[in-house]
Amino acid sequence: MRTEPVRLPFGQPLVEAYAKRSHPGVEALFGSHPAEESHWHRRMNWLEAHGDKRVQPERLADALLAYNKRMNAVPAVLANIEAIRAGAPVVVTGQQAGLWTGPLLVIHKAVTAIAAAREASGLTGKHVVPVFWIAGEDHDWDEANHAYVRAAEDKLVRVAIDRPAGGRTSVSRTKLAKPAMAEALQRLGAVLPDSEFKRELLDALSRFAADHDDLSGWFAAVLGWLFGKQGLVLLDSDDAGIRALEAPMFTAMIERNDALEAAYKRSEAALRELGFAPSADVADGCANLFVFEADERTLLYKETDGSFRNRKETCRLSRGELLRIAAEEPQRLSNNVLTRPLMQDYLLPVLGAVLGPGEIAYWTLTGEAFRAMGMEMPLILPRMSYTLVDAATEKQMAKYGLSFDDVVHRYADRREAWLKERDELGIEERFAEAGAQFEALYAPVMRLSASVEKGLEALSANNLRRILDQIAYLEKRTKEAHARRFDAALRQQDGVALALWPEGGPQERTLNMADFWNRFGASWLEKLLEAPYDRSGGHYLIFL
Repeated sequence: MRTEPVRLPFGQPLVEAYAKRSHPGVEALFGSHPAEESHWHRRMNWLEAHGDKRVQPERLADALLAYNKRMNAVPAVLANIEAIRAGAPVVVTGQQAGLWTGPLLVIHKAVTAIAAAREASGLTGKHVVPVFWIAGEDHDWDEANHAYVRAAEDKLVRVAIDRPAGGRTSVSRTKLAKPAMAEALQRLGAVLPDSEFKRELLDALSRFAADHDDLSGWFAAVLGWLFGKQGLVLLDSDDAGIRALEAPMFTAMIERNDALEAAYKRSEAALRELGFAPSADVADGCANLFVFEADERTLLYKETDGSFRNRKETCRLSRGELLRIAAEEPQRLSNNVLTRPLMQDYLLPVLGAVLGPGEIAYWTLTGEAFRAMGMEMPLILPRMSYTLVDAATEKQMAKYGLSFDDVVHRYADRREAWLKERDELGIEERFAEAGAQFEALYAPVMRLSASVEKGLEALSANNLRRILDQIAYLEKRTKEAHARRFDAALRQQDGVALALWPEGGPQERTLNMADFWNRFGASWLEKLLEAPYDRSGGHYLIFL
């Protein structure tokens, strides 16, 4: 397998500083770094010494077993759950459920967790289990409900499922109509190019749709199909069995909510002192917990009398009532981005957490909160990222002299330059010359008009602008007509850009796994699973 490392910015200076270890103050916010082998052993020792701060492994394994038997009943997965029962630590990653797994970054997260667990097992001499945390409690439907694939004519197509009527409840609790699921699959089948793998893909997705009536379940089934053989254990944060285990931690978060808020504010102040802006809002009085009220997931805020309410004040709960809900109805509670790391660490024996750049930025605000709860932040493992380069795309890159760097940073300029090289008529120069000649010819007329009446000066200037605009418009249309002579070549170049950097951004943030499965079957995924792993993250081109 051929791979090539490339340098891509993380998009956030804070994350860049952490991954590259270029700012000691940033690294101190996390307390450890995966590049240090000793930090893996230190975290392992902490987990072994503080089992009392987590859910008992037997109870956790029972909940995981019940869920994975429904979603992901693969021998390797069931064996890993039994390893967790026996005390094995985990490397965890996660994402909100998306249609057919959503963008490729979800696949990259799973691949990174599997590789990191394998790496950790070698480093520590302990069996380490990869876990995928499906954030089914999230309610951002517009982020979860769609998938992008390339159609036969190299056009990007969005396939989506509309949100059913009802409140803004979690994705896991939003029930899908079977006809809507079938319609999305029919649309996918219509836009995907025909291939030897298309029937297998559509049959699998249809089979999973028949077994589930929510996006999270569909997501889990597809993820299990892709990674079950790798032993990837699945967990839905909105699963009733998991919620029951979380009750004591919800109680602790409510009882110590003021201390948690103060901890988040200390971390925010430390971050600002280092010169970085926080990526999440540490709002005054925010409880950082959601409650499900009449099928709507709503964020809670604290009142001076100790009660809790939502922003619209349509929900108000006394402290005692909220504590009762935590103890007796934990399925009515849900975490936000700041409390989820704490809950995850309470539920699972987390050796390391695989996070994307945005998530790493969020986690900078949680170090003090971990300490406030008597816990320690796990190792933060930057997610690996990859760009898949198929043979046809590679061939077109060679044909037109396009590098990956060209596509990422200067594609429009390279495309325009390529066209200009084929402009034997000198269109741009001749129109520029014509415009200059007209201005020179028109200048005496403008001066004559102004000498007759001062008010005609502005009129003549406006008239000149209109004529020059018309010349520019004709130039534009002439260039377009010239470009049409090279339509086939330009489509090939645009196809390269669409394959590698769709919509002006990384492949992993747009394209869905169905795009590549349809073209290559399982082979593309097998290559990803064999791809290089770097504890500090990185980006690789994977040539298919």
